[in-house]
Amino acid sequence: MMSTRMMYSSIGAWFAIVAAIAGVGVLSGMSITIGIAGLVLAAGLVPATILLKVRGGAPPQTVADLLHVVDRDA
Repeated sequence: MMSTRMMYSSIGAWFAIVAAIAGVGVLSGMSITIGIAGLVLAAGLVPATILLKVRGGAPPQTVADLLHVVDRDA
């Protein structure tokens, strides 16, 4: 499972990559339209949002797990 620190650093790296690609496009003379700006924004936000939604901890205990606890010390 991915740790929280690793997840946030990967999201930060993703934002940096998208910003670098957009910066290279601007420096090369690409015209920036509202449509292109929307695509760059979506390319930056959608993967990070999916990563945050999919991330989760251990699944919660079920009722069966709570009722059938095995005492391994005895």
